[in-house]
Order: sequence, then C-alpha cells, then structure tokens
Amino acid sequence: MIRVRMIDHLVLRTEQPRAMIRFYSEVLGCTVERSLPAETGLIQLRAGQSLIDLVSVNSKLGRSGGPAPSPEGNNMDHFCLQIESLSEEEIHDWLGSKGIEAGTFEVRYGAEGFGRSLYIKDPDGNTVELRCVMAEPHSGP
Repeated sequence: MIRVRMIDHLVLRTEQPRAMIRFYSEVLGCTVERSLPAETGLIQLRAGQSLIDLVSVNSKLGRSGGPAPSPEGNNMDHFCLQIESLSEEEIHDWLGSKGIEAGTFEVRYGAEGFGRSLYIKDPDGNTVELRCVMAEPHSGP
C-alpha cells in the first residue's frame, strides 16, 4: 500500500519569476536551491523539507502547460505551508513590513491536526495558507 509522508514539491507556472522568487525568499524565507532557467525555465526553492518549483510560462517546460496563471485562472486553489510558531501579531507585522495583505487567523484542520492559519497571495495571485500547529488539542469542526 502507498502511504504519503509529506509534500515533496509543487510546481507553480509564472510570467514573473523574479517577483515570485522575491516573494518566496524575502517574505517566506525560502532559498533558491537549484536554477535551470536556460534549459527548462525551472527554479527550485527550498521550503522546509519540500520544494516549490517555479516554471516560467515562456520556457519550453512552461509552454507545455497552456496559458499563464491569472486572477481568473490560477494553477490551484491554494497550498498550505506549515511555519514555525510565532504570535499572530508577529506574523501580521512581518507580512505588513513586506507589503503583503493578510487575512485573519482562523482555526483550521490540516495534516498535523488543528492549527491557526491565514491566507495571503503571491505575486501571481496564488493563495498561500500559512499555518502554525496549536500547542493544545482543539475540538472543533
């Protein structure tokens, strides 16, 4: 039987790779691990144990995926990044200092149980959920 351990990587197609690299590295602390822009248009960012791959829609690999993402047609609904525990105020302050508009924290269920999370948008309009695990169990929806 197959059992998934974690998300290995996800791939986001983009028309603005520089803005996406800035967002994922400067706002969320990811680091560029590998870059193959000439061969495939691929840039791989380390996100904890996982990777976020950015593919330029103007590259050979990117063109095979169809039209570029847009506010009316993104690559996915959202993805969730588990982050180190910080206070909600610290998270809002950090995002605000980077010019990122953030939603409100709510209790949601995820891979490691209930936690408080909020939603933000990357430069291409993809929704990113930032989630902290709660210290104590929560009985909720």
